[in-house]
Amino acid sequence: MSLIVNGTAVPAPADARVSLLDHLRETLHLTGTKKGCNQGACGACTVLVEGERILSCLALAVQYDGRQVTTVEGLAQDGALHPLQAAFVEHDGFQCGYCTPGQICSAIGMAAEAQRGVPSYLSDDLSADTTLTRAEIQERMSGNLCRCGAYNGIIDAIQATIAPKVPA
Repeated sequence: MSLIVNGTAVPAPADARVSLLDHLRETLHLTGTKKGCNQGACGACTVLVEGERILSCLALAVQYDGRQVTTVEGLAQDGALHPLQAAFVEHDGFQCGYCTPGQICSAIGMAAEAQRGVPSYLSDDLSADTTLTRAEIQERMSGNLCRCGAYNGIIDAIQATIAPKVPA
């Protein structure tokens, strides 16, 4: 059994009880993904599995055998920050930075959900195209907490990079 983490095949943990978060941090030393509440309530541990955002603290690593897992470390290409990572810097989308990796992975997954037409709580018409307004982004990102309160910068960074690319 193996996982594909940031494009590289890595062995799954021998112990089937190991969370994906602990495997990433403790075995693979990918410490960008953070352990916040360890109960799935804060979003600090958000990673992407084949483009979908998941809470890695609630997932067993062995569940993702053969699947593509992307952490914040895997978003940069050829030594350059992902456009959303750069936008977080430009728009002051972080203060302490602890939640930032989860926020960024969640935003990328959120944009993919919107592009597929997945409705949110704010969706009046479940068959309508999704427009990522500020309120829509706030709703879709509500599972990711920021203890420092950098929400305005986070939303600004998302609006500047991801939101314009989602067709309305």
